[in-house]
Amino acid sequence: MTIHIGAEPGQIAETVLLPGDPYRAKWAAQTFLKDVECVNKVRGMLGFTGTWNGHRVTIHGSGMGMPSLSIYVNELITSYNAQTLIRIGSCGGMQTSVNVRDVIIAMTATSLSTPSRGIFRDINFAPCADYNLLRAAADAATARGTPTHVGGIYSSDVFYDERPDLNEQMIRHGILGVEMEAAELYNLAARHGRRALAVLTVSDHLITHEALPAEDREKTFGDMVEIALEAAFSGQ
Repeated sequence: MTIHIGAEPGQIAETVLLPGDPYRAKWAAQTFLKDVECVNKVRGMLGFTGTWNGHRVTIHGSGMGMPSLSIYVNELITSYNAQTLIRIGSCGGMQTSVNVRDVIIAMTATSLSTPSRGIFRDINFAPCADYNLLRAAADAATARGTPTHVGGIYSSDVFYDERPDLNEQMIRHGILGVEMEAAELYNLAARHGRRALAVLTVSDHLITHEALPAEDREKTFGDMVEIALEAAFSGQ
């Protein structure tokens, strides 16, 4: 049990999927896992552990933004020995070749700043995904026929962005999409020697201004969850 996670020792699996929304964690656990147990309710940040194809999995909310995710990932790694951490969430498309409903698998995560900036000081550390997870997720997406893009994303500090010039530069440099958590997840995984990946569904688009209708979200997000699960246990 930690300050923010009420799970007892052994209740958190070594593989953890991290949606930002705790209610999306509940939906994903009830939809894709068997023998589901709620292992955390502290501050309303829900976490669930169950099995997928015989493998133990925890699906735990991380909150919005890198500071919130940093709290949960630090505790999941240092107190519960999580080994594989995969962010599953939504993002905004930033290239005309990327469509709403597509999946983005984040190879790298650019940021203006992260909670780790104080550690790196003058170094512009380049956080990236675990290659084996990345490759397995790309293979799983191809096998499913899911429209997928693999490349760099932008982890923003803000949702209501008042710096359009930053977005323009991200688009200019080929960034596929924008979200708010992956860069710090990749930083923490590198620091602690763990595997990390972000698998994201494009829910809206910064260029076309298209947005995914609410009624379509569950099926599209379901593709993302299954890709993440297949990647986590590829070869096992």
